Amino acid sequence: MKITVFSAVFFCLALMTAQARAGEMGADEIASRASRVSYYQGADGRSEVTMVITDSQGRQRQRSMTILRKNVGEGGEQKYYVYFHKPADVKGMSYIVWKHAGNKDDDRWLYLPALDLVKRIASSDKRSSFAGSTFLYEDISGRSIELDTHELVKSGDGYYELKNTPRDAASVEFSYYTVTIDAANFVPRRAEYYDKEGKPYRIIEALEVGEIQGFATITKMKAVDLNSGGSTVAEFSNISYNVGLGEDIFTERYLRKPPIQWLKE
Repeated sequence: MKITVFSAVFFCLALMTAQARAGEMGADEIASRASRVSYYQGADGRSEVTMVITDSQGRQRQRSMTILRKNVGEGGEQKYYVYFHKPADVKGMSYIVWKHAGNKDDDRWLYLPALDLVKRIASSDKRSSFAGSTFLYEDISGRSIELDTHELVKSGDGYYELKNTPRDAASVEFSYYTVTIDAANFVPRRAEYYDKEGKPYRIIEALEVGEIQGFATITKMKAVDLNSGGSTVAEFSNISYNVGLGEDIFTERYLRKPPIQWLKE
């Protein structure tokens, strides 16, 4: 009986300590750590991605691509390169992002090989569909944490839940979104977006998480549009960090002439 009482007291003290630590860390620090885990691990990274896009009637399409990412400087600046391998109608299409720190809009360019056209993507289009999927352009490189205010609304056994509200409400289609974050490794497990009327309309969920080169990494995720009934599952393979990418490949020249040595499947 004494062991049971002692165990109960120890458990309560441990829980109170964990809650106190979460409170001391604060919502901004939790958001910052989750962002680093999602988008900044290693000096650079490479992965191959297969997207399966399913519409409301169950019809499916696939997209196959390679994503390259490089951190630039110390302030959160990054560059991304996405090259599409399949299907034939998107083969050779490429996409570059220059991600900026703070409230500055990211720069985005899309190359359409059928037209031999480089198209600048307006900042207002970052919340539109990426390659016909239920992921958005902004999902690929991530939303800057400076664009939102963060509130720790719940913490439990091994997780934090943040409520994130846009500082510029007119610039986005949602009123706020919540993110459930694994307290052990700060991997975001589920994000739920709410429209201007406060109804959930979009969910992104990590389906599988693994450890690659010592980094906790999402290897499979799903985005669901609750209004249209469509969904997209993205599966990541051949993931590697610190591969030694040069900064020069993230330029318009390489939209038309892709860096083949980094894109082989």
